Amino acid sequence: MWVKIAVGLAVLAGSWIALYALKPDSWRFVGLYLLNAIAQTFLLLNIAHDSNHNAISSMRSVNKALNYVFDVCGISSYMWRILHHRGHHSCINLHGEDDALTGRGVLRFTPYEPRTRLHRFQHIYVLFMYALFSLDYVFLRDFECFFFPSHDYLRRAKHPAREYVILFAGKGFYVTYMLILPVVLLGKSPLLVALAFVLSHLIIGLSVALVFQTTHVIDSTYFPSDRNEFDNWIQHIFATTADYATETPLVGWLVGGLNHHIVHHLCPFVCHTHYAPLTRIVKQTAEEYGIAYRQHPTMSRAIKHHLLLLKQLGNEDQFSRT
Repeated sequence: MWVKIAVGLAVLAGSWIALYALKPDSWRFVGLYLLNAIAQTFLLLNIAHDSNHNAISSMRSVNKALNYVFDVCGISSYMWRILHHRGHHSCINLHGEDDALTGRGVLRFTPYEPRTRLHRFQHIYVLFMYALFSLDYVFLRDFECFFFPSHDYLRRAKHPAREYVILFAGKGFYVTYMLILPVVLLGKSPLLVALAFVLSHLIIGLSVALVFQTTHVIDSTYFPSDRNEFDNWIQHIFATTADYATETPLVGWLVGGLNHHIVHHLCPFVCHTHYAPLTRIVKQTAEEYGIAYRQHPTMSRAIKHHLLLLKQLGNEDQFSRT
């Protein structure tokens, strides 16, 4: 895990050092800029997510420090922690509660969401919407959650004053090093920098969204009507969560073990470097107890079944939730 942290931070810092040391031409500038975006994606999936769960170190201060990777990538680590824990892990696939199912009316993720004529095409335009995911988070979603909360747990929360300071300081820092400094210090045209910035977020947004959405929103997962539909939370996790490419170590290494998603929800406090052997134990135990274990052999297959569900949701008001 420490090797992954070192690699991710080295590529992130190295790409920016190369930008200012080499002062490359336009094409090389965009190339290094996109390399930085790939490093951000890697850090979000592999480092920030685990630190958010206090799963990297037994020392909370270490996890807290690494959690600021979110802020370096333009996302409020404080708000992401609230949304991820209260708005996802405690209410998987529950309509109106699971923040991961928020489609802003453009995407219909559950059979309980009102269907519009636009949704008939959501399986076609969804990848474009996912590509905008991180831009939405950086410039809209964090501010909405702080100042215009839509969930009850956000409306009830009293955010510490320091988190408001960190919110604006973090956003200012991100915009400065991503957009302003390349123009001021390297003399690059604002249009070129803006283009590189948008392309970077298309990479980050699409990658992160697909990694997560293909573990819950597929045509074999279940959408409970309420929290008490199952006898216990373990059954809820197995019904609403799926794995993919668990026998492909490279995929697990790149996506922070999130392809082993059932284990992640069972043991969110465990570092993802342990997920592969834990998944084998979980799979065997589920078989022994007759519990359905959902998985796809490849990530591409998981994406296919995610799109199949979206197509079904876009064309039918009522259908089987399994």
